[in-house]
Amino acid sequence: MSQTAPDRALLDATIARASQSLLSEQREDGHWVYELEADATIPSEYVLLRHFLGEPVDEELEGKIGRYLRRIQSDAHDGWPLYHEGGFDISATVKAYYALKMIGDDVDAPHMARARAAILKAGGAEAVNVFTRIQLALFGAGPWDAVPTIPPELILAPRWFPVHLLKMSYWARTVVVPLLVLCALKPVARNPKQVFVPELYTGVTRKLTSQADHVHAVWKNGFEALDWGLKRFEGRWPKAMRTRAIRLCEEWVVERLNGVDGLGAIYPAMANSVMMFDVLGYAPDHPHRAIARESVERLLVVKEDEAYCQPCVSPVWDTALAAHAMLEVGSEEALAGADRALDWLGPRQILDTAGDWVEQRYVRPGGWAFQYNNDHYPDLDDTAVVVMAMDRASGLRGDKDAQAIARGVEWTVGLQSKDGGFAAFDADNDKLYLNNLPFADHGALLDPPTADVSARVVSMLAQMGEPVDSPRMKAALGWLEKEQEKEGSWFGRWGVNHVYGTWSVLCALGRAGIGRDHPMVARAVEWLKTVQNADGGWGESCDSYALDRKGHESFVSNASQTAWATLGLMAVGEAKSEAVARGIAWLIANQAGDGLWGQEHYTGGGFPRVFYLRYHGYPRYFPLWALARYRNMAQANVEQAQWGM
Repeated sequence: MSQTAPDRALLDATIARASQSLLSEQREDGHWVYELEADATIPSEYVLLRHFLGEPVDEELEGKIGRYLRRIQSDAHDGWPLYHEGGFDISATVKAYYALKMIGDDVDAPHMARARAAILKAGGAEAVNVFTRIQLALFGAGPWDAVPTIPPELILAPRWFPVHLLKMSYWARTVVVPLLVLCALKPVARNPKQVFVPELYTGVTRKLTSQADHVHAVWKNGFEALDWGLKRFEGRWPKAMRTRAIRLCEEWVVERLNGVDGLGAIYPAMANSVMMFDVLGYAPDHPHRAIARESVERLLVVKEDEAYCQPCVSPVWDTALAAHAMLEVGSEEALAGADRALDWLGPRQILDTAGDWVEQRYVRPGGWAFQYNNDHYPDLDDTAVVVMAMDRASGLRGDKDAQAIARGVEWTVGLQSKDGGFAAFDADNDKLYLNNLPFADHGALLDPPTADVSARVVSMLAQMGEPVDSPRMKAALGWLEKEQEKEGSWFGRWGVNHVYGTWSVLCALGRAGIGRDHPMVARAVEWLKTVQNADGGWGESCDSYALDRKGHESFVSNASQTAWATLGLMAVGEAKSEAVARGIAWLIANQAGDGLWGQEHYTGGGFPRVFYLRYHGYPRYFPLWALARYRNMAQANVEQAQWGM
């Protein structure tokens, strides 16, 4: 091992403490689930939703959300960022200000005055993104003319039509369909307090796509001309067609309502469905509206002094990854924990519901979703991770999971895109021109193949014994080679960012037997070593998602990114390197008193540049996984990892 390799007794003690702590957080039924925190927008929208519906004010809950929002306001720029210590974001700041004013904060209070000044300096409420404009318009606090027209007749469009719901990502579909109804009917919130925010407007008109820096000028002009025409045609749609379109939107939502887990199992879609039911006249106790409303409540995290609303929950993801960490630890107690986790995961495989993916590629169901339930929208990333854990545990569990593994592999590989890559939810969801639509100013309307998901599927296939020269493996490996950045990293769509993407791909390449001497691997290894911090850890800012794709943005070392880097390096023959030893030493030195690792920084990606995630579980199971793998490879005196992750 390296001369800087940590003391073995210290390494063992660190692993033992972390393992015990992680096991203590396992639920009685075998699963793990951790908080999933976004930015100020979701708790702010939750407050506004209650007032939109005219619900009785829950002063205690609103007080806790208010304290949360005030705490995360930035002292550096007086607004609200999209991630911890991030820069000013106009849309998040307007929503947080409006929510706090709705809660009852005095507009002349110092924190409100500071936020208002920052908003006006940044262009005022006119400069917010489309979804914030819609939120303001629903309250009569902003003009509908500033909102791009999205007629509900869109649901009637034939498949060949350039703008079609099935050409959008799953998250866009579930958010947009109820929104079609809201934007057509243009309801006004009950807003019993009659709170508005005229003080946030400058009086300067902004173009619809003022924030859409990702758009192409030709597409931008064309879609803006289309929006101009639609606005002038508004009100002239045949009444029968409009009625039918709204009814189909309603039926679409009801079919995918997903019980108490909510439409799409993501907050924006769930909240939009509640407002849609309200606008269509559903009584609060109607089963559809009531269960949609309950789904939103289940996202709340309420603590003694503060509360916030999560964008979704991540139990399948947390449980599968924690199970991998337990399998790596390998003690009797840890293996028992992994066994319980896999028992919990097994019944959550989706075997009967043919979700939206079949409209593009008919494949038998067999995947797992990210959330407790989301049968219409399982994802390839979760499925691959669960399959690998089950396969890895076969020595412990025999053939108990054999059928689940087979169905999981069948479903996953059936959704390979034509270019060889794999996306999160669909195949060939890559009509990039749609990101130029005026209501797509977030630039995240699609679900094209990504390096991290593609790598996870390659890891799974390699672990299952797929030869590297099979047609689907050749296509996937070729896609990954093509996607490597010029400096040697890979872009991480669902995690921050180049460290996450590079870890994912190196694990896949290592498991496929593509070693350190391959140019693709050699470049990635050297890149990871180059961006290692002086203290031995790794860190990367969410700023690395900047539109200009400048690459990795250095940041303070943190537990999850340090674990990813060391796992990636160990996967391709670098277990004995100085870089890995220093990374492991950093993890040992930064273990917290509870046996785990703390981390406020966001290392999860929702939508690059507009939405980031703090997975509270990441600094808990990933460092343990890395430490245990390091120990196991030293014990076995091997240089390359034996598993797909």
